[in-house]
Amino acid sequence: MANYKIAVIPGDGIGPEIVAEALKVLEKVGTKFGHVFDFRHLLMGGAAYDAVGTCFPDDVLPVCRECDAVLLGAVGGPKYDALPGPERPEKALLKIREGLGLYANLRPAIMHKALSRACPIKPENIGDSMDILIVRELTGGIYFGEHSWREGKYGQEAYDVERYSEMEIRRIAKVAFEAAMARKKTLVSVDKANVLESSRLWRRIVTEMSADYPEVAVSHMYVDNAAMQLVHNPGQFDVILTSNMFGDILSDEASMITGSLGMLPSASLADGSFGLFEPIHGSAPDIAGRNIANPIATILSVSMLLRYALGLEAEARAIDDAVTAGLESGLRTGDIAEAGVTPISTTDMGQAILDRI
Repeated sequence: MANYKIAVIPGDGIGPEIVAEALKVLEKVGTKFGHVFDFRHLLMGGAAYDAVGTCFPDDVLPVCRECDAVLLGAVGGPKYDALPGPERPEKALLKIREGLGLYANLRPAIMHKALSRACPIKPENIGDSMDILIVRELTGGIYFGEHSWREGKYGQEAYDVERYSEMEIRRIAKVAFEAAMARKKTLVSVDKANVLESSRLWRRIVTEMSADYPEVAVSHMYVDNAAMQLVHNPGQFDVILTSNMFGDILSDEASMITGSLGMLPSASLADGSFGLFEPIHGSAPDIAGRNIANPIATILSVSMLLRYALGLEAEARAIDDAVTAGLESGLRTGDIAEAGVTPISTTDMGQAILDRI
């Protein structure tokens, strides 16, 4: 019997609801496969601000570092929009990523056959299936660059600095190349090298590294073209490598192609196997507390936690198969329900997946 410590950060909005269903799934997997999961619950984001006056309490990083992995719900909401930038819940996300060294963000965008009608793209432009892995650099770029205000020619102006080092580009590119080797051996690197110096360095480093992976077919694409191509012909992509901000935008676009933000999980990894796992959607405060949120992205984030952080492939596959079986049986939450289909609740979807593990 294996014992694992998991830091759990439910967060804000629908976070506590969807995390609750994901923890039930994790406990079911533990019972089935003979593991014990010790959950260490933490406050972060708006919930922490309400409770202790800061969005990033001092105990978050030490407790997370003592654990084998971190499961996060969602943070933020309009309630906190008036806070100064450094104090907003979203800043806590940047702090935990930087503090835990989570530089590699993996965002799979998979089209489940049962949800093909929810895809807004013509079937002939998707191909037989859509299975894209977006590898996003997570602790560099414009989100972590210098941010400030100054007096300019036309009054106050704000600026944000995009900056990447060779080391940052090489380590995330290595993750993407290794992922491509394990998949279809194709990689599209997305940048804006026709305008940005940081992108020119990005493209040069990726091109140099491609010599170490001769089996991988590498191409480069400007981010505006990539956004267009994702809508026009998403089936052409397998692994996409890109920067922090571009990856943030493109992964949200890819999620809607699959049917809903509520379907996509993510893994944010450090060197080694440690990582933070979360759905890519936000806190959705407009539906919080109504038991209607889709918990599947969070449940699939647990699958990624088992696979990447703990090396438990069979356990992860059991969750993936249970989600697929639930969808194929016609079960839908409101965000993925077709016309004429009665949506089920958050807890009912969670129970349906539990019953199929």
